[in-house]
Amino acid sequence: MDTKTIRFIRRGELVALGNVPPDRTLLEVLREDLGATGTKEGCGEGDCGACTVVLGEAIDGRLRYRTVNSCIRLAHSVDGLAVWTVEDLAGADGALHPAQEAMVRCHGSQCGFCTPGFVMSLFGMYQNHVCKGESITRALAQEELSGNLCRCTGYRPILEAAQQMASLPRVTVDEAALVAKLQDLAPSHDERYLAPTTLDALLAARAAHPQAQIVAGCTDVGLWVTKLHRQFAQVLDVTRARELRQVEDYPNHIAIGAAVSLTDAYAALVTQRPVLKTFADRFAGLPVRNAGTLGGNVANGSPIGDSMPLLVALDARLVLMSQGGHRHLALEDFYTGYRKNVLAADELVAWILVPKPRQGEFLRAYKISKRFDDDISAVCLVIRLELEDGHVARIGIGAGGVAATPVRAARTEAFLAGKRWSEDAVRQAIDVLRGEFQPISDMRASSSYRSQVLGNLLQRFWLESQGHEHINLERFALEEASA
Repeated sequence: MDTKTIRFIRRGELVALGNVPPDRTLLEVLREDLGATGTKEGCGEGDCGACTVVLGEAIDGRLRYRTVNSCIRLAHSVDGLAVWTVEDLAGADGALHPAQEAMVRCHGSQCGFCTPGFVMSLFGMYQNHVCKGESITRALAQEELSGNLCRCTGYRPILEAAQQMASLPRVTVDEAALVAKLQDLAPSHDERYLAPTTLDALLAARAAHPQAQIVAGCTDVGLWVTKLHRQFAQVLDVTRARELRQVEDYPNHIAIGAAVSLTDAYAALVTQRPVLKTFADRFAGLPVRNAGTLGGNVANGSPIGDSMPLLVALDARLVLMSQGGHRHLALEDFYTGYRKNVLAADELVAWILVPKPRQGEFLRAYKISKRFDDDISAVCLVIRLELEDGHVARIGIGAGGVAATPVRAARTEAFLAGKRWSEDAVRQAIDVLRGEFQPISDMRASSSYRSQVLGNLLQRFWLESQGHEHINLERFALEEASA
């Protein structure tokens, strides 16, 4: 097979690497081929953030910065991008970058293993906020550091470092020069790692190579490489197809391309429904959301993926495409079993169509996990309610963690449809919901716990629909509690 040289910009200079296997991770290339050992391997699954690096992509003549986990990022995916590791931040004279200097001044490092990852997240924050004249609040720092874990510091000094970066002498990237260099890196072809830049080319590659492993962000397939030691002779990357990197606005719905990152997809959903902001922020850590895509999350079909219960409750539909045409179907009809779906060998998920909210819609999305940030759900329940004259006119209930696939609570929806929205109806619906599924017991929760929580969340939804506040941990504010 033809092979290509991976080319990216680091420290303002071109880096070219040849004969890189399609399933080799960026972390392996950085540490073993380039000697960038400041980038650490901690968990090997995108949880701890020790391997965090920053990628820069030229979009419409400007540079977009994204923090990602290099441990589950395939090396070929950075072809044509800029890459920063912790070794790349200090000046030529050895002067520390504000992200590094603030950590020193705030005593943000103890054992130091996690520190490079935190510094890189701070660097990404610096480029995306400080360099644009925006202030970094403690809440913003906590949100954007959610993908970095530390056992030593208690996080307070690191959060303080994030807030102090702006007070240090400004350091800037020569973006114009870097964008010019990136635009000169025309994509090359590799039969082992296919990354078509148009939808037509992507569908043609899918038809010609049905055995190729599809990746759409690689936040799950990356674990197959690092944890299961799976090897792929050929990879088909959907994230370069420009048509699928867009969020399109229509009168009654938005169409989210399958290659749109989770960060951007949830931003679009939050714009339509601001109540989803906390739920969106709790979908993994920022580096995972930056790398993963909504299309990949849907196609992967994990029963504990948080996107699908939300999309089911919102009555989202999928557009599946092949060279022969396209078809639409409800998201819950996409799945046939555990991580199995209806995709034909030449098809791909192309768009997710999400209806816009109707006037009077009441929506809540609940995520129950052992850790508040950067954790996988034990139970996810999303409920969308529309009332007319006090009766249930329309209701959507999506659930995760309670079956082999993401599911719609169809029996509970049918029970409530047309009924007066009352405490008695909800009490009966709780029993219906608990009896609708037979969840398993695993490391995250027991079957009985999941069933109990399902009903409790419907009870919480009822209370919130009646105006009760501060009954949800998401509404808890530490500053208010300590006042």
